[in-house]
Amino acid sequence: MKAKFVEEKIMRCLMVLSITVLLFFVASVLWSIFHRGCPVLTWEMVSQLPSGGFYIGGEGGFLNAIVGSVLIVGASSILGLILSIPVVFYLNVYLKANSKFAYLSRLAYDVLFGVPSIVYGAFGFSIMIFLGLRASLLGGIIVVTLLIIPILIRSLDEVARTIPHEMLESSYSLGATKIETIGVVIRQIAPAIATATLLSIGRAIGDAAGVMFTAGFSDSIPTQLSDPAATLPLSVFFQLSAPQAEVQDRAYAAAVILTLIVLILSLSGRLIMSHFSKNKL
Repeated sequence: MKAKFVEEKIMRCLMVLSITVLLFFVASVLWSIFHRGCPVLTWEMVSQLPSGGFYIGGEGGFLNAIVGSVLIVGASSILGLILSIPVVFYLNVYLKANSKFAYLSRLAYDVLFGVPSIVYGAFGFSIMIFLGLRASLLGGIIVVTLLIIPILIRSLDEVARTIPHEMLESSYSLGATKIETIGVVIRQIAPAIATATLLSIGRAIGDAAGVMFTAGFSDSIPTQLSDPAATLPLSVFFQLSAPQAEVQDRAYAAAVILTLIVLILSLSGRLIMSHFSKNKL
């Protein structure tokens, strides 16, 4: 008993140490971004387009990058949900629980979930070359949609698999069709849909490698799908690569906006899940 007690103490200390180290690194990242970015962040930066020489210390802001990120991520999230939700319903309503096809599909989505975004960017770029397209808003939307589809499918699928099979059988026994049973599944996974969407947006809006080859970059706001579009991660990358210290500080200011967006999305997902969990209890 004494040996088990000592072992439990050691494991507890290791867990506390791991959490402390993790929190230290997170706090260090946030401190470095906000400490350098907040003093130079102004309203003009988030409300104006870059003027001549902005990336070498001139006037203006990165409104083009903010709007470009919103356009790409917003359209990609809508397309991702349209394509992902039917797949989740097919895996959990139409296929049997021990279906080999469902097993292989989930394995494929697990693999796609771990593929680096640069691979999606290269794949999208090759498709654009084949179709004769140039870097544009449409190219960025396509690549980011491909990036977030595995995230949405695996997140929603894991929640849908927790629905008791008896609930589906009860729906069938009452004369409901599979299409009508989908309504039961939707009510059960509605919180997961909102949370998965916010988490996928948080990852997509911070992606730079995927959109670097496909969305291009522009100092103006895109007005059509064929126009190149700037994004916040690329704005941070280009400004941080400049030799001027003033421009590098602006990169941290853009990183502050990007970090705040991701933090708000993450906290919103947590609040949504906790809200629905309380209501279920």
